[in-house]
Amino acid sequence: MSAGARTSGARTPGARTSDTEAGATTTADVPGSGAASASEPAVGPAPVLVDAEAGVRASAAGAAARRALLAHPALLLVGIVLASLNMRAALASVAPLVGEISAAFGLSATASSLVTSVPVLFLGAGAAVAPWLGRRFGAERVLFAALLLLGAGVLARVLPSVYALYGGGILVGTAIALLNVLMPGLIKRDFPDRAAAMTSVYTGAMIAGATVAAAAAVPLEKTLGGGWEASLGFWSLLAAVAAVAWLPQVLIARGRTGHAVRAVPAGGARPVNVWRSALAWQVTLFMGLQSLWTYVLIAWMPTIFVDHGMDRSTAGVVFAFNNLVQVAGAFVVPLLAGRMRSQRPLIVLVTTLVAAGYAGLLVAPVEGAWLWSALLGVGQGGAVGLALTLIVLRSGDAVTAAGLSGMAQTVGYLLAAGGPLAAGALHQATGSWTPPICVVLGVCATALAVGLLAARNRTV
Repeated sequence: MSAGARTSGARTPGARTSDTEAGATTTADVPGSGAASASEPAVGPAPVLVDAEAGVRASAAGAAARRALLAHPALLLVGIVLASLNMRAALASVAPLVGEISAAFGLSATASSLVTSVPVLFLGAGAAVAPWLGRRFGAERVLFAALLLLGAGVLARVLPSVYALYGGGILVGTAIALLNVLMPGLIKRDFPDRAAAMTSVYTGAMIAGATVAAAAAVPLEKTLGGGWEASLGFWSLLAAVAAVAWLPQVLIARGRTGHAVRAVPAGGARPVNVWRSALAWQVTLFMGLQSLWTYVLIAWMPTIFVDHGMDRSTAGVVFAFNNLVQVAGAFVVPLLAGRMRSQRPLIVLVTTLVAAGYAGLLVAPVEGAWLWSALLGVGQGGAVGLALTLIVLRSGDAVTAAGLSGMAQTVGYLLAAGGPLAAGALHQATGSWTPPICVVLGVCATALAVGLLAARNRTV
């Protein structure tokens, strides 16, 4: 799930103890926030979004293009909503159909897991280049190209070739990575005074797209009469509609929002190297581990239910319910996190909810399916919201936050990509879902340990 570098709340607490210089204090350069001592930091909600283009200065032409874009706010709003609907639909629509896809190509459980692992792998790879592409060509052009790429990837997956199935996954993952990274920055850029409201629209549309895609996967297969291919291919239409909605933005901007230049840090300060920070790695590992347990569910939850006797349609609906209830955790947990000096209680809460849900799948998967789905959903939504909030809370300024966001998404998604693959391989080797679920319970314990370190009241 998830996501661009979106977080909830409002502003970064002012000064926090650095993980590299214990006892030193820094003050985040946030309008309206004052300096606070390291022992008693200002406590308030965290910034809403991390801007992938933080630290760059728009050219004169770019500034003019942005003014032209803001003259048509309705076009921007429609484009954002339609693009957001696409950001999880292409992933969520696959899970209820994995069994049929595997049967059609004669895939083993390990090979089947690649259907969902490959896109996740390229979520990480795409996140690494998205900021550069946005600066070079302009966010509007790149988002438009990403939607076209997404539609092409969805269609490629339904071609009668296993290579096209996996190749389409590469295109889908790369396209979603570009949307993940650039969409939050665009919202922050064009709606700075309504960022909280627009974040709700953006995240709500994203989760709605995943929920509808999961619930409709099996019914679409029956309604369209074209098997799993018709059901998956249907979502290329949504990408095409979103691309058409983005076309006016491309024509108005004409690429002028690209070619931004790197701003000089205030006071000649050297930028923080997040890759050499222990705290940054702790935040990154928590991001990766919570993504791993989520993508294991995206890949295998409906299959686990079906293998224990649930019909495919019901399994798809329960999976859709899991996506829907993630809204609760994703909304509430970041709000609480921004008002706390240490987020350790929230780390314990979200990891416990996810572990309890997985344990339920282990002991009574069908009998308690709705309960386990709810526990997992709230825990998943809370965990991803908390992971993204920690990126901001552990950063002393916007440029550091952007760097940490890129690091966490790139490494985190690359780590998460191994989850579905490992779960499928274990299931294939043992013929049971017990070993994979036990391994994920171990991941929950590891995420708890790493998260408790990442939640300390310090900054990178």
